Amino acid sequence: MTLVQLKIDDGIARIRMNRPEKRNALSLDLINQLEDVLASIARDESIRVMILGGEGKSFCAGMDLQGVLDDAPMMAGMLHGLSRAMRAIRRLPVPTIAQVQGAAVGGGCGLAVVCDYAISHAEAKLGYPEVELGVCPAVVAPWLIRRVGSGRARGLLLAGGTMNGSKALEIGLIDEIADQTDLEQRCLDFAKKLASGGQKALSITKSWLNELEDSMVDGPFERAAEISAEVIVGEEAQSRLKRIFKGG
Repeated sequence: MTLVQLKIDDGIARIRMNRPEKRNALSLDLINQLEDVLASIARDESIRVMILGGEGKSFCAGMDLQGVLDDAPMMAGMLHGLSRAMRAIRRLPVPTIAQVQGAAVGGGCGLAVVCDYAISHAEAKLGYPEVELGVCPAVVAPWLIRRVGSGRARGLLLAGGTMNGSKALEIGLIDEIADQTDLEQRCLDFAKKLASGGQKALSITKSWLNELEDSMVDGPFERAAEISAEVIVGEEAQSRLKRIFKGG
C-alpha cells in the first residue's frame, strides 16, 4: 500500500501521508516510505519547493502506538525513523511548507514545525500531549525549540495538551492561518511564490540557516530518539498506554 504519495508539478513536490482512516498516524511503514520519498526529492534538481500534507481530515495524529505496545524494537525503530525523517525535511535544499489541516499532534506536530513554513486554519488541533501518556517528547523537542524558543517550548512540552490554530499562530507554532476550504490553494500559491526565487540562492540560504541553528549535526537528534525510546518502553508509559488502548 502506498502510504506516502508524491506528485510533482512545475517544480513543486506535494507529499501526502496516506492513512486517512487512521488520521495519518505514523506507522513504521509510513515513516519508512516518507524517508524514501524525501530522499528522492533531495536528489531531484528540478524540484523547487516541497509541500507536506495528509489525506483526509487530518494532517497527522502522531505515532500509531496501539499495535506495537508489546514490541519495544518496533517502537524504537519508529522513533528513530521519525527523527531521521524530520532531519531530512529540514535538510532538503528547497523551502518546505506544512499544509496543516485537522489534527497535527505529537510527532505530527513535529513534522509541521520542522518545515520552513506551516500554514493551518483556525479550527485545527495542534500540540504535544505526550507527557499525559507517560511518553517523553524528546524527538520533537529540538525542532520546537528552534521554532518558538526554549522558554515557550518548555511550557508547551511540560504542560502537554493541544490548542487550536488561532492559538498556534499567536505563539509562533505556525506561520499563517487560512480558511479551511482555501488551505490547499493558499499553500500552492505560496509554493509558487517561493519557487520564483533564485534556486541557488534559496538552497545556500537554507543551508546556512541550518548551519547557524546546528541542524546539520546528527548526535543530539539521535540522542533524542534514544531518550524517547527509553521512556516509552518503561513501566509508566506502558501502563498508561495499555490503559488507554487496551483498557488494561
